[in-house]
Amino acid sequence: MNGPNPKADLLRYLQDARDALLWKLEGLSEYDVRRPLTPTGTNLLGLVKHVAGVELGYFGDTFGRPYFDGEPPSWWYTRDAEPHADMWATPDETREEIVGLYRAAWRHAAGTVEALALDDVGQVPWWPEERREVTLHHVLARVISDTQRHAGHADIVRELIDGSVGLTPGTSSVPEGDRAEWERHRHRLERAAREAGDGRSRAGA
Repeated sequence: MNGPNPKADLLRYLQDARDALLWKLEGLSEYDVRRPLTPTGTNLLGLVKHVAGVELGYFGDTFGRPYFDGEPPSWWYTRDAEPHADMWATPDETREEIVGLYRAAWRHAAGTVEALALDDVGQVPWWPEERREVTLHHVLARVISDTQRHAGHADIVRELIDGSVGLTPGTSSVPEGDRAEWERHRHRLERAAREAGDGRSRAGA
């Protein structure tokens, strides 16, 4: 029987998060994958662009394996980029280019994970000098956490666009219910929230 394989476990959870995030783009127009749905501008394609940069930086530059041979793109952390440049797509950046870069980041990350041991140490260039040293294990855990967080953002953004919910096409992770049932559920929560709010207001009066 094969023994534990921590690398494989970590990569599986990372890939689950990657797949969930990319699935949120499927079936949407160019406008819908780009439009901001929160006051801070959160959008689906921008999330993918951001996590592509996260992987290329942490699994590349941190361990002396930079992805870009020449000049990196204008939004890259080493450039004099405008704030939040990695969190949205310009009209000149296509969905195919950004998704393709993300998939290339997966392959680059796989090469780093294969080449190194989990306790091998790298240096995160954009962190304060006193805490730049990290192990590959640390980086894997951090990137999984970051990707899952942004996949959660994408869940909400996609639901705001067209009501689609779920983890993957074959695994919804959401209880079954038609639109009317969910609307009743939402109204119930709204009533409960108002009742609680009114009660606290009266108590504090």
